Amino acid sequence: MNKISNQFSSIEQVTGQYLKQNSQKAAAGAELSFVDILNQKQSAEGSPVLKFSKHASMRLQDRNIELSTEQKERLETGAEKAEEKGLKEPLVIVDTFSFIVNVPNKTVVTAMDRTEAEAHIYTNIDGAVIM
Repeated sequence: MNKISNQFSSIEQVTGQYLKQNSQKAAAGAELSFVDILNQKQSAEGSPVLKFSKHASMRLQDRNIELSTEQKERLETGAEKAEEKGLKEPLVIVDTFSFIVNVPNKTVVTAMDRTEAEAHIYTNIDGAVIM
């Protein structure tokens, strides 16, 4: 444990010295803010706009659904169009596949083949985008 020696005449001198050191360290290490770094990572070329929830990933795997790159791009485009219209939980239909997307979190919540959907009833959605 470091002790403060008696070379300081006041507490202001002590706090001033230590606060200046801490602010200099912070300024040297904080060239980019967390938000800047997050935005850079999210907008990095090749990174997907949408992520799949654990549930959606399991649905895709269980139903042997494999999306082509073109289908993934159309799904992302559909989610972007839904966001432009202010939708929060839209149904996005790409070819024979149906996806429910949480737009604020940019996450596919569930996925299914339209032929498997019972009675073609979708609940808890606020719109639909057909791609």
